[in-house]
Amino acid sequence: MPMPKAPPAENPDAYVAALQGWQQAQVQKLRQAVRGAAELEEAVKWGHLVYFANGPVLLIRAEETRVLFGFWRGQRLRETEPRLKPGGNYEMATLGLQADTAISPAKVKALVRQAVALNQSLGNPAVPAKKIAATKTAKKSATKKTTTKRKTS
Repeated sequence: MPMPKAPPAENPDAYVAALQGWQQAQVQKLRQAVRGAAELEEAVKWGHLVYFANGPVLLIRAEETRVLFGFWRGQRLRETEPRLKPGGNYEMATLGLQADTAISPAKVKALVRQAVALNQSLGNPAVPAKKIAATKTAKKSATKKTTTKRKTS
């Protein structure tokens, strides 16, 4: 359940500052570990924290009864963190954290590094595979046209 609607935070620091109690503490711990794991672009998008590296990698969302920690390619990370629950679009999987739910900074960092590596090797998870294939085909076609137009002397 989302927290009551408030104006969206202007930046990630404002997002965290607007939280209270255990949600703020849990988000601060996650954010510190995430930021220490890899070079990521951090933004407030869709009303929560989202981290990008060649497309979206992960999210942190404070809700009324939990803090959601999710990965766009999280289903591929379940061997590292079996508590990740598949759901949503792409290969999304999330972990719902409560006040007493523990996840070590080392585990967070391992998940983040693996998720970033997946985006580097597989591309942006938000771009449908058909679109990627069509773009590659178009590039090959353009290269062939350029090649066939060359005159030989």
